[in-house]
Amino acid sequence: MAKIHINIGSNQNREANIAGAIDYLKLNFADIKISDIFESPAEGFEGDNFYNMGVNASTALSVEDVNAVLKNIEKTFGRDRAQPKFSSRVIDLDLVTYDDVIDLNANLPRDDILKYAFVLAPLAQLSGDDVHPLAKQTYQQLWQSFQTDNQFELSRYNIEKILS
Repeated sequence: MAKIHINIGSNQNREANIAGAIDYLKLNFADIKISDIFESPAEGFEGDNFYNMGVNASTALSVEDVNAVLKNIEKTFGRDRAQPKFSSRVIDLDLVTYDDVIDLNANLPRDDILKYAFVLAPLAQLSGDDVHPLAKQTYQQLWQSFQTDNQFELSRYNIEKILS
């Protein structure tokens, strides 16, 4: 079984869409662990704030099959993939890590880990002691450096308060 990390993001009907996405992830993957929710402003466009969170899970599926499951879940929620990369999202599910696999064609580990607080923060919370296979630092070390070196707006909420 592979250990995977998925980032969930939404800035439209955030609570309901994230709760629904978690339900679908539970149907498709095992050993689900959920981070807190991190709220951040839209990146690269004007729009409502996003809720982002991370989910660790186990799967016997291949990278390609995991990505297919995530795309199907997005499609269920009405995600329009014709929209620009930087735009509002009903739901966004990204495979961030798949064990220690390095696959640049599949963007693994996802390059957003080192770019965006809303991707790194949940990963550091759930898998802080795991080592980024390219950066050769733990996710907690990367998060500490990120906090020192970068300016960003990120609010953290306990998942139970948001989804209850």
